[in-house]
This record gives sequence, structure tokens and C-alpha cells, in this order.
Amino acid sequence: MTTPEHNRLRQIGWLARVALALVLFWHGLVPKLLWLSADEVAMIQAHGIVEVEWLATLAGVGEIALAVLLLIVRRRWPLLLAALFLLLLLVDVALFSPHLLVQAFTPVSTNLAALALCLVAWLADSATLGRTSPE
Repeated sequence: MTTPEHNRLRQIGWLARVALALVLFWHGLVPKLLWLSADEVAMIQAHGIVEVEWLATLAGVGEIALAVLLLIVRRRWPLLLAALFLLLLLVDVALFSPHLLVQAFTPVSTNLAALALCLVAWLADSATLGRTSPE
């Protein structure tokens, strides 16, 4: 039986997924595919990679694909994938481009906010689905 609380949690979960998908879509499209950002170039080059365009393109397409997955796959595993991705990227920046951690709109604030969206969507889905497994 669907209750008003159940419907509200579904709306909250969907809103969190959409917001997370928009963040991933934007970060995949704009600074990687449309206008390759100097920061993106520097982060890739910090790994010793000289030709960065192919990796930036791959990363941008991957982020957009993850955004689409979050919207079309109504399971929770894309949320886990997004959270893992965001954590790994944050650790990568901390290790290879730590100067970016103190910049305006730092990966710290962006990734932590996106991780919070993952958690909100996960918790809302858990309550509406009545389970905690990542299916």
C-alpha cells in the first residue's frame, strides 16, 4: 500500500538522483568534452600522461553514462558506483593535484555534496523498497 510518506520518500529519492545526474552530466560534458578545462588537463598530466584529450573524452563520456544510468536504472547499484567514483576521484585529486583542494569550487565541496546526494537517494530508496541490499 502506498502512503503519503512513501510517495514523499520516492520524490526525495528521485530528486536526489536527478540532482546527482545533473552534476555528473555537467562535469562530463562541459569541462571535458565541450571545453577542455586547464584544470582537467593538469589533473591528467599529473599522472604523467602527455596526450590528455583521449582520456578527458573517455572520462567525460563515462560521467555522462553514469548520469544516464542513475536516471534509467531504478536499482541502487548505480548509486554505489557513483559514490565509489566520487570517492576515488577525491582521493586522486588529494594525491596528484592537492593544490586544487584549496581552490574556489574545490573538488572537496563538489564531491562531498554529490556523495550526500548518493546517501539521500540510497536512504530514500531503502525506505521505499524496504531493504538494504544494493540491487
